[in-house]
Amino acid sequence: VVKEKNRMGECPIWEERESALVYVDINSQKVCRWSPLTNKVQSVSVDARVGSVALRQCGGYVIALGTRFAFLDWDTQAVTTILELEQDKPNNRFNDGKVDPKGRFFAGTMAEETAPGVRARWQGALYTLFPDHSVIKQLDQVDISNGLDWSLDHRTFFHIDSLAYAVHAFSYDVHTGKIACPKLLYHLEQEEKMPDGMCIDAEGKLWVACIDGGRVIRIDPETGKRIQTVRLPTPRITSCCFGGKDYSEMYVTSAYDGLDETTLAKEPHAGEIFKVTGLGVKGIPQNFYAA
Repeated sequence: VVKEKNRMGECPIWEERESALVYVDINSQKVCRWSPLTNKVQSVSVDARVGSVALRQCGGYVIALGTRFAFLDWDTQAVTTILELEQDKPNNRFNDGKVDPKGRFFAGTMAEETAPGVRARWQGALYTLFPDHSVIKQLDQVDISNGLDWSLDHRTFFHIDSLAYAVHAFSYDVHTGKIACPKLLYHLEQEEKMPDGMCIDAEGKLWVACIDGGRVIRIDPETGKRIQTVRLPTPRITSCCFGGKDYSEMYVTSAYDGLDETTLAKEPHAGEIFKVTGLGVKGIPQNFYAA
């Protein structure tokens, strides 16, 4: 549905108030908004790689870019820094993020590659930005903090560390926002490649984007089993969310960075955004950052 190609399209969220899909292109340093009504993409350029975007209750967005949390005012394009983190790790940047059921913004970091396929290990962390702008570190020694979501009963937090090739489930205290007691939920099979972004549906099942696997898989957290596979027409599938007026459509982002010229020539859809219909399941609305 979005032909405008993204170097690293990520973190799609459906914004009901705009009837639009909001997402980031990490490597182009842009926050984007696509309207299905006009089929146009608007974007705001920022001064660092932007890993994630989330809705703010009072309008506009909260973003995680470089190693800082910030607010983005869409109309003025102003970016206001809330807090700088990890200033001792100049090679780190924020990656995926999402707002929890109580309006706190969870986002994690990762080390950038220093050469193709080369990165320092266990440099990332997972943080929570509270509505009062205070921050706590939830996890340390993460490789690539990635997809995240919460169970429908708000008692479990799901998180992906991409280089672990796995989805983990944590106990989650909705009152304090704290996570604890990680358990392995699902380890990806070889042909599924590496897990990236993730979202939950209205039946409490998880959808995981498989980067370099060209697919999104559906996992049942009760059994830890894969129950569905949706194949996409390009390999670097990065994330997914539900949207549309009744949340029955799945939007899937992709990337073309990381593909060599020979592969790119064979992959005309790399970097585009796809809409999947007919899944027979709906998603749930996004949470808003409560400040």
